[in-house]
Amino acid sequence: VQLQASGGGSVQPGGSLRLSCAASGSILSIHTTGWYRQVPGKQREFLAGITDGGYTNYADSVKGRFTISRDNIRNTVSLQMNNLRPEDTAVYYCNAVRYGRHYWGKGTLVTVSS
Repeated sequence: VQLQASGGGSVQPGGSLRLSCAASGSILSIHTTGWYRQVPGKQREFLAGITDGGYTNYADSVKGRFTISRDNIRNTVSLQMNNLRPEDTAVYYCNAVRYGRHYWGKGTLVTVSS
């Protein structure tokens, strides 16, 4: 499974960004896809996940601000991020789980600053 994330960038506090992740390769039986983020010196943090059946879950830190969605035909997963805060600044990674194995895309940087 190969994952390619896009959509990072710089935005002012209160702004919005949409991240997208395209999956290719052995994409059959990908059960869960999701988004994580990491800042230097800290562990990678779970943000949001969505199953192939459409069940979603979110970290408390982003609940109500971020929305994850999945297009099973285009094999993409997106993260709509609204009301961004400076503490959302991080490298964001998309993730896929297939037969219990985790796959990661290269990160995309999101910077929230005035």
